Amino acid sequence: MGEYTVKLPDVGEGVAEAELTEWQVEVGKIVREDDILAVVMTDKAAVEIPSPVTGPVLWLGAEIGEVYIVGAALVRIEVEGEGNTVAEPAAAPVVAEPAPPAEDAPAPEKTAAPAQARETAPKPAPKPAPKPAATAGPARGEHDRPTAAPSVRRRAKEAGVDLRQVRGTGPAGRITHDDLELWFSGSTEARAPAGRVANTTVNEVKVVGLRRRIAERMAAANAQVAHITYVDEIDMTELEKLREALNAEHAGARPKLTVLPFLMRAMVNAIAKQPAMNAHFDDDAGVIRQFGGVHIGIATQTPGGLTVPVVRHVEARGLWDSAAEIGRLAEAARTGAASRDELSGSTITITSLGALGGIATTPIVNRPEVAIAGVNKMQVRPVWDGQGFVPRRMMNLSSSFDHRIIDGWDAAIFVQAIRRQLENPATLFVED
Repeated sequence: MGEYTVKLPDVGEGVAEAELTEWQVEVGKIVREDDILAVVMTDKAAVEIPSPVTGPVLWLGAEIGEVYIVGAALVRIEVEGEGNTVAEPAAAPVVAEPAPPAEDAPAPEKTAAPAQARETAPKPAPKPAPKPAATAGPARGEHDRPTAAPSVRRRAKEAGVDLRQVRGTGPAGRITHDDLELWFSGSTEARAPAGRVANTTVNEVKVVGLRRRIAERMAAANAQVAHITYVDEIDMTELEKLREALNAEHAGARPKLTVLPFLMRAMVNAIAKQPAMNAHFDDDAGVIRQFGGVHIGIATQTPGGLTVPVVRHVEARGLWDSAAEIGRLAEAARTGAASRDELSGSTITITSLGALGGIATTPIVNRPEVAIAGVNKMQVRPVWDGQGFVPRRMMNLSSSFDHRIIDGWDAAIFVQAIRRQLENPATLFVED
């Protein structure tokens, strides 16, 4: 029998390391060829590592959350034949030999040791008095100090009684000697009143995988980007009528339209007049890269955390095409099937919490991008039309910008251009 060492493969172009996020095997378990051994995270893409051989697992290389470099040993598997690793022999256990007795030392007397032990052994400490079952029950928080005289405290300490469990009948709940006597007698009258008890448990959750990537990226973006957020109110009544009519007409034949394809079309049209919004800012090189193609990242919540799949070349897509691609990418992201290319390369981002969107949000720019649009929830609200209040479907659009590159004036023009198109949906399809 031999050993086969599975090493971390090159999981992507230019990737030098990956974080271990999940073991799917354990030592002693027999794996078969192509069984998944582990899952590692590179950038925002999870990659499964399959087994190239069959056999029992002998060794696992690291713990969840540790970072591997490409080529590092991941798993060792016992295989028939020589394998690809020379097995190191197990070190023989070291047994200390007893030291020989001194030549002139007299043999110990058999009866001396027990007698000496009786003389030198410490006396066992008295066991604390058990709390009577009838009086059990929490009363005070862990850090609440009961009021009692020093003599009462000393007596309770000697008896092993927790004064927090004893009802005090003295002034302001002070515990007296009589209260202790009731406690010792097992009377339920000595029980302290039951109440809410502080929960002092602490559950530590290690930040690994996608959650750690999100934390690092958000911290970097928030620290390095000078954010400015602009919120505008949009009347979505006419667009919602159009959207519902299109969905009813093409039900089952075409993908269902949400607000996002319309917003994406409005953003493409606005970017045509303000190309600075569709850009990356390389602050290390001091260069702004403006892109001709509009690649919109759609922030998507998954079981592992927030990912941003990218709808590429939105400028060349229609409403139905955009809707189909959004659905495909969202499903791939939620199931962990999205590729690294599908999760990178965005030039501007949309974030939406749907019905949970709130009145306004302050999105964080997806660095190195310079702009992000945040969709808030839609509500029917009374709007004054000049003669009276009428019900209208209203939605706020919360958009953030990198203020180092985008001035507030330009940000307002960009958002208002989007608002005008969404409020007059026919203009979405007008070619300049």
